[in-house]
Amino acid sequence: MKQGILLAAFGASGRQSESALQLFDTEVRARFPGLAVRWAFTSLLMRERLAMEWKKTDSVRKALEKMAFERYSHVAVQPLQCIPGREYGEVLGEAQALSRERSIVVRVGTPLLHSDDDVIAAAAALLRHLPAERKEHEAVVWVGHGTRHPATGRYEALAHAVRQRDPLVYVGTMSDASSQPRILAEVRERRSRHVWLLPLLSVIGRHALRDLAGAEERSWKSCFEAAGIACTPVLKGSAEYPGFIRIWLDHLERALRD
Repeated sequence: MKQGILLAAFGASGRQSESALQLFDTEVRARFPGLAVRWAFTSLLMRERLAMEWKKTDSVRKALEKMAFERYSHVAVQPLQCIPGREYGEVLGEAQALSRERSIVVRVGTPLLHSDDDVIAAAAALLRHLPAERKEHEAVVWVGHGTRHPATGRYEALAHAVRQRDPLVYVGTMSDASSQPRILAEVRERRSRHVWLLPLLSVIGRHALRDLAGAEERSWKSCFEAAGIACTPVLKGSAEYPGFIRIWLDHLERALRD
């Protein structure tokens, strides 16, 4: 039996995002020594962009095909996704199709917010990694990408779990147009004059730099500042925080056991 691990991320093109994935890779190898670790990027656009820079990357299916050719019999795939949405469904589909076509057993680990227990664990991790400089009465807003998929409700469950422990910590999404104005209204109602803005994204990319912390009028940072609320972005991906990493690694361990 030849076992391996395939880690699947949306993609990484900047130095910080590449370093974040390298950190995650190091944590995986430390927890599962002796197992080969490969990477796949789910974004076609990202793979094409990296190809223009002469950086070779594989899709999930291509990476699994290579591992099957190298006679791996069992592969655990762990996506670095927050919710079981469309992208996660695509990873599952590719893994299941390859498993049917080749003599290889493929198991896919679950995303960060898959179960109710995951939501509780992620809420604890989120609160553990609040900015150390945060003062009393200052708000913290974590923002995920979001989606129109029903799984986006996992963000709402996370927001509820967090509010039970700290009512000045919020969770929103970029895909929900009502998320930012709703959180802004709540922050103003609580008379908080300073907001810490943190992306709930595995790595820092264009969404975090432009849509959250950018200078554009419609960015989250600009909207808070236009309302007279100071805003400090903390540009660090969730794959850089030990608490979130541990949840993904637990899911990978279960996939390996399966």
